[in-house]
Amino acid sequence: MATNTGMDEDEEFVTLRCMEDDVEGDAEDVISISTADIYRWDLTSILTHRIVQIKANRNRIIQMSSYFSGLLSGSFSESCLDLVSIHWNAQSFFSVLRFMFGYYVEITSDNFILLYEAALFFGVESLLLQCQLWLSEVTSSKDPLTPKLQVDALIRVWNYGVEHANDLILHLCTSYLARNLKWAMLCDSFLDVPYQLLNTCIQHPELTIDSEKYLCDAILLWLAANIRKKTIEDGCTGMLRQIRCNCLPLWFLAGKRRCCFFAEFADENVDAILQLAGHPSVDVGNICADCDLSCMQIRLTEFTKKVDLSGCPQIRPILLLSLLPPLYSRDIMERKKFKRPLLNLQYLNVDHLPTLTFEAVEEVDISNCPMLDLEDALKCFSKSFPSLRKLRAVNYVDFGTEKLIRLLARFPLLCNIDLTVDVSPLIPAKVSVVSSQPALSPLGSREFPNDDHCPWDALLSNMSRRQLSNITRLTLQGRSDIADSDLRKITKSCASLCYLNLNGCMSVTDSGISFVILNCILLRSILACDTYFGQESISALCSGVHNLEDHVEPQAKKPLHSFASKFHTLHIGGCMGVSEASLSELLSQTLMIKSVSLRETHLVDDALDRFPGCSLEMLDISETKVSSLALAHLIHRNPGLKCLKARGCKHLSLNFMDAEGREPSNLAYSSTELHSELGKSCQLEEIAVGWGFSFFSLESLKPAIRSLRTLVVGLGGSLGHDGLRLLPAFSPLLETLMIYFQVISDSLVINIMKTLRKLQVLALCYCFGQISSLSFQISMPNLRNLKLERVAAWMTNTDLIILTQNCPNLVDLSLLGCRLLNPESQDIISCGWPGLISMHLEDCGEVTAHGVSPLMNCRALEDLLLRHTGTGIPKNFIVLMASEMPMLRKMSLDICDASDGDFDIPDFSDRCFLSYVKIARCKLQRCSLDLHKLDIHKTPVHKETLLLVWDSKKLTRAVIKERL
Repeated sequence: MATNTGMDEDEEFVTLRCMEDDVEGDAEDVISISTADIYRWDLTSILTHRIVQIKANRNRIIQMSSYFSGLLSGSFSESCLDLVSIHWNAQSFFSVLRFMFGYYVEITSDNFILLYEAALFFGVESLLLQCQLWLSEVTSSKDPLTPKLQVDALIRVWNYGVEHANDLILHLCTSYLARNLKWAMLCDSFLDVPYQLLNTCIQHPELTIDSEKYLCDAILLWLAANIRKKTIEDGCTGMLRQIRCNCLPLWFLAGKRRCCFFAEFADENVDAILQLAGHPSVDVGNICADCDLSCMQIRLTEFTKKVDLSGCPQIRPILLLSLLPPLYSRDIMERKKFKRPLLNLQYLNVDHLPTLTFEAVEEVDISNCPMLDLEDALKCFSKSFPSLRKLRAVNYVDFGTEKLIRLLARFPLLCNIDLTVDVSPLIPAKVSVVSSQPALSPLGSREFPNDDHCPWDALLSNMSRRQLSNITRLTLQGRSDIADSDLRKITKSCASLCYLNLNGCMSVTDSGISFVILNCILLRSILACDTYFGQESISALCSGVHNLEDHVEPQAKKPLHSFASKFHTLHIGGCMGVSEASLSELLSQTLMIKSVSLRETHLVDDALDRFPGCSLEMLDISETKVSSLALAHLIHRNPGLKCLKARGCKHLSLNFMDAEGREPSNLAYSSTELHSELGKSCQLEEIAVGWGFSFFSLESLKPAIRSLRTLVVGLGGSLGHDGLRLLPAFSPLLETLMIYFQVISDSLVINIMKTLRKLQVLALCYCFGQISSLSFQISMPNLRNLKLERVAAWMTNTDLIILTQNCPNLVDLSLLGCRLLNPESQDIISCGWPGLISMHLEDCGEVTAHGVSPLMNCRALEDLLLRHTGTGIPKNFIVLMASEMPMLRKMSLDICDASDGDFDIPDFSDRCFLSYVKIARCKLQRCSLDLHKLDIHKTPVHKETLLLVWDSKKLTRAVIKERL
């Protein structure tokens, strides 16, 4: 609100004649206004005039402005004038004038510089202070999700600060960018950030990032766009040296060996990381002799909310250095008498160390850190991160969940835990087990010193229900070491559990799952794909319970409901122990469900028809007998559907038949009409289809797939030439494209790679038509995952080199049927993609005929498959790879490729980070019908697979039959 600016007759006035020198117009275009009516000024109309004359209270402007004070009350000749000319930006001057007369002036990123400059020139100290306070407020925002100052505005303000040598502005801009660098690098304007601002930012003590790789990405991205500037070339090395390479994930750092700016740093630091990961007793000071202490510390500030250390096998010896006070850390580094393995936490009493505290940290991700002892790490986190709410610790096979129960009392606010491990391939529904033999872990194992002893009772006897009541989300996916008794004790302790992921937990029975459902009254989501979820669990879900809210009186109980009626997520894909009738009964009670996975179950139309929900967002009915009619009806009732997976549903290509085999003409839905319903009702982000899908279906889906991110077209689908040609126009935001058994050509693949620039995953599998090396002449820097299966038989080493040049950032490569490749291909792959995480080579000529030495350069491998690639793989290959590749978890080989006809099997202690190993065996099968020929050609055909699976308790050996 404006203050009362009315003028008495005895007040003195001055006329301010305001005009802009660079504005052309009629010299007689003048408007006269008064500050007495300032609250009624129509600036839009006033600014249309070339000259504005303002009648203003002389005393007021002298009081508020040092400029007018000196001009009108000093010894200048103008001090007695009644008319003062103002040559300034009219809009900003009017804002300053209104402020002086008590009118509220809104400061924004668009007018800040104009107001600040005007306030500075006219000496309006109160407005100047207001501008400074505004900038201080917007740059002190602690919420990285809602930044108040955009990058382009930040650049303008910074440049103004540089031009006027304003240290306050420079300081505020630098600290703001330092705290919000991760957000800033995602903005288009980030590439325009001045060198001096970025360089100062990355050296700022408040630089806050989730992971060091975000800083590395930001610097490399910026350098790529600005390197031609002379000033940048001179300071390039200095900026890169600010990156703490010893805190980078191994796969990320290894992949940067091809980066022109960073290759030298990557080479030297990959070796250092491997030393730290493979030899934790090595003196860290010797490895980093040329670095200061900071290179061995995780970047933490008072603003850090998330700490992402995933993929860092070297993190164990530097974790403690990051959490200790600087003087204490330096003392440990310099102590020559430290004879034990340096910074091995088991030798130090963490509870008595003076660790630093970071109150803002709410989330920690230490997934895939094979050398880090999870129990020791959690002890550190409990002291340094008292506000921790989410812990993600994926692929800690050796970490028994009984340890988690013992340590949870240290984290009173922890509510979300993810202890996922790789799901074992030993799933009865997917493989046929010939024999299985558990081999217990060796005597003296630190997990279970006595195989008959179960530690749960002792661990839980002194723990109260209240201590674990905050756990709401628990993910135990793939953990075969979880038994029914373990699960019962976990869930009894977690009274507030509302989300439980048991996918692939094959040691948990149907009875164990039903116990969880009946005892966790707040449970709203259960993921139990590929488990023994069955009739007992369904009975538990369909059982009735009274809905009591807090402590209502008995007579105030609400009507009876089933557990299923309140569920939001139900994933039971691959659970074959569920009958059609019971599945139908279960779905009829899922009123509020949002996400359902029923793949490979006995799902039929009757069950889907009985589903009453209208809130579905994700539906997976792959490999079921659902018809297009039933699915169309469900889609019509669920317009919020975002993800639909329906591969392998042969009935979608058939018209609906009633129980007697008749086709009701008024209800029959063709697959095209189904997709038309989908197109009218939904806005899809992911879709996987097969039978019944065609180019006409794509046309019908057009309104629904504008924002599509993932498309999978499998067996039975037929996009056709026109469908693949128009796909980029229909779905320009595609990030994942996987097509199987489709007709393709060079022109189609080239069009896809030219137009879908956001594409990260591309799979061309078992496709028909002619493609050549021309298909991969287009640069695809964003592509991360490439799968070429039975579509690139023409591929030679020359073609492979071209592929490494145009797809330089691959981390996942799968080649099947590239028979022209030879031993030199290993060098091309390891040099072209040194950061590979997954490598699958099958039926690829003679790639391993001369051994596997070049593959050792892909030091970040986590998943390796070599089948029918040449008989040169040594007998000790599994043990060698496990010891040299710190991240390797999964390996698949074939006896056909063994140079000595067999492979050594690592024991429990020598398998390092391995989760499972597959060794396939083949038999020779005749491929000729001419029985009169003496030399009958035979080809190797898969016979059986030896499967080795490790968990925290044991090694399981099994012989299985599977389809490869």
